[in-house]
Amino acid sequence: MTPADMEARIVRYGDLHPCKTAFIDAHTPGSDQKENFTIIGGGVSESPDQHVHISIPHGFNIGAAGQPPKCRNSLHSHRTAEVFFVLKGRWRFFWGRWGDAGEVVLEEGDIFNIPTGIFRGFENIGDDYGMIMAILGGDDAGGGVIWAPQVIEDAADHGLVLSEDGKLYDTKQGQALPDGVKPMPLLTDDELKAYPEPTTSDVIPHYVARYWDMVALADKTPAKVIGAEAMLRDKPGFEVTLMTRGSATDAMHAHDRPSVLMPVTGHWRVTWDGGSATLAPGDTMSVPDNLMHSVVPSMTGDAALYHIVGTTDPAGPTWQG
Repeated sequence: MTPADMEARIVRYGDLHPCKTAFIDAHTPGSDQKENFTIIGGGVSESPDQHVHISIPHGFNIGAAGQPPKCRNSLHSHRTAEVFFVLKGRWRFFWGRWGDAGEVVLEEGDIFNIPTGIFRGFENIGDDYGMIMAILGGDDAGGGVIWAPQVIEDAADHGLVLSEDGKLYDTKQGQALPDGVKPMPLLTDDELKAYPEPTTSDVIPHYVARYWDMVALADKTPAKVIGAEAMLRDKPGFEVTLMTRGSATDAMHAHDRPSVLMPVTGHWRVTWDGGSATLAPGDTMSVPDNLMHSVVPSMTGDAALYHIVGTTDPAGPTWQG
């Protein structure tokens, strides 16, 4: 694998292509300044303007959301896993039919494996532009986004209409639903009853892992963060581990499916037979299956990196084993 081949599998933070019209709330006040990034896989964007950096199937998707202070992502749900870790800033996540069932504040490095089947939203409560990185279960990320009814209604008041097949149309630009295509139906009261309202105390112990707790656990060996026997016990179709300077090793190894490296702090050198590359926080690297490689910090100071690899478990509702 040549350095040029591998560089094509690295998405640098500074090269990310934002989409400001990715979702139905793109014109809704309070949500109209957010940026969506699709890094690996097709993602769940509803806009044809969304740029996909790497389309190679991994069994999961990698994306990101960037938002200025006080900008909010509206209440929605997914059929497969949605995992976020904070790269920059301070974020409040909230959930429930109206967003008032529970909430948690995440700091840089913290990770949240949001339970499937609940409405969730998030906002940047920091003082500067913030960025959260996302892992979505399945190659098709569960087939799209399920919006709380009020989000669709609010969007219509600001010119955006979602078709029944999940495509976005902007009436402010003269667009309209094609003949024979119906708008996305609102969830009925009976359908809404299937969406649980877990409390904060129900969610945080089982779905949130704090950065410094993970760093402490990863002092000698990588910390298993999400998986069947991990801190956050789940089988979402992928596993997540956190590696630090203390648990990094220059031993060459490989995986039988593509894996992803996402630095949180520090700079990391990835070496393989044929070359090497250095990753910085915010960079995302797709490592080919069966490629022998090593990953170690390349500079002094704090260094932590998330590693994601797919599993044979089906991408679906949060595992309750």
